[in-house]
Amino acid sequence: MAMLGNQQQEELINDINVTPLVDVMLVLLTVFIVTAPLLMNAISINLPKASTELAIIQPKTLHLSVNAKGEIYLDEQVLGLTALEQKLKALKAQSDPSVEIYADEKTAYGIVAKVMAALQHAGIAKFTFVMLPESGK
Repeated sequence: MAMLGNQQQEELINDINVTPLVDVMLVLLTVFIVTAPLLMNAISINLPKASTELAIIQPKTLHLSVNAKGEIYLDEQVLGLTALEQKLKALKAQSDPSVEIYADEKTAYGIVAKVMAALQHAGIAKFTFVMLPESGK
């Protein structure tokens, strides 16, 4: 380093000059913009036509209700626990249903637990409890 009259040292420039980098990137961008459309239609082919509708299969939803007396309804049909389990197994063999359980708030817990056990024995894993939201207090 050279000594200056004021005995100040020259400072090294630590910055990178990005102007040439930006120039090169703009040239490359221009080249790609011009050549990209030419590459897309390089081969002329006739693509097959297909419908745009999606085949969405909605799973069957079963409505299982238990009233305050402990009576069990499967889609408005009264069933006992053994008949319920057999019916659920038959429905599981046809498709993979989901079950919505409507249990009265005064229903004994044991009845609801037996209904859930019947669902488990039938191999049905998708079930939900349906409730009303609480009113504001």
